Amino acid sequence: MKKLVQRSLVVMLLITASATASFAGAWTAPKNTFYEKLAFNFYYSNETFDKSGKRVDTANNGKFTDYNISNYFEYGLTDDLTVINALAYKWLEDDNNLRRTKGYGLGDVDLGLRYKLMDNTIGILSTQALVKIPGPYDRNDPLPLGNGQFDGELRLLYGRSLYPLLPAYGNVEIGYRWRAGDPSDELRYLVEFGVDVTKALYGRLKLDGIYSIDNGNKFGNDGNPTTTNNFDLGKLDITVGYKITPAWGLEASCTPALYGQNTAAGVTYSLALFYKTP
Repeated sequence: MKKLVQRSLVVMLLITASATASFAGAWTAPKNTFYEKLAFNFYYSNETFDKSGKRVDTANNGKFTDYNISNYFEYGLTDDLTVINALAYKWLEDDNNLRRTKGYGLGDVDLGLRYKLMDNTIGILSTQALVKIPGPYDRNDPLPLGNGQFDGELRLLYGRSLYPLLPAYGNVEIGYRWRAGDPSDELRYLVEFGVDVTKALYGRLKLDGIYSIDNGNKFGNDGNPTTTNNFDLGKLDITVGYKITPAWGLEASCTPALYGQNTAAGVTYSLALFYKTP
């Protein structure tokens, strides 16, 4: 399964790297401007990727849901340096034939910096450092909101615009995440393509993946099927957006899990309102 994932990733990297961008992951916010996105998200899963990568029904007719309100924020400290913050308030429920457990509260918080290394005719190259801070929950809760440990990540991002040939862009990211405690480290990758259909309507496709380094302790499920250890996961984010004004906009997204190993196989539906400095 992992060999198939690696080959598919290489193909998608080659395809998207030949495309190009106007505003996406590798881009930094201009000085003193910001971008804020408030979203309502619903995640549902009644299936699991087993250790061989096969999609199977969750044991005991299990169903897992995650309703959450998330906020994503970027601010340009300089033209080349952007600060990043992401957080979410969650309502979780795990329901099966044996028991029903619930959990709610503030989840993990991401803090990061993105720095632009290069900006010329061949595209934009940036680097990003991020720290994940565990939220104020107890890892030993019946249904914990996360793994309860700190993560550190370094990422390289490349983006290129197709304008004026096409109102479109491509973005490719690769990163490594170090995880404190029991969970395994992870290779993170992302391939993105976006296009303006009209001046107001646009679409975006994004393959967002996690590839486990498999160096963590083999502890079992802690009650939350999305926070298991030594897992792989690939998701496809399909987004349609509408620019109400140059500053305000709406987005609707559907993000199904395409492939994985040792984790839940679910889908996320999102509706978001965003504002960016015009």
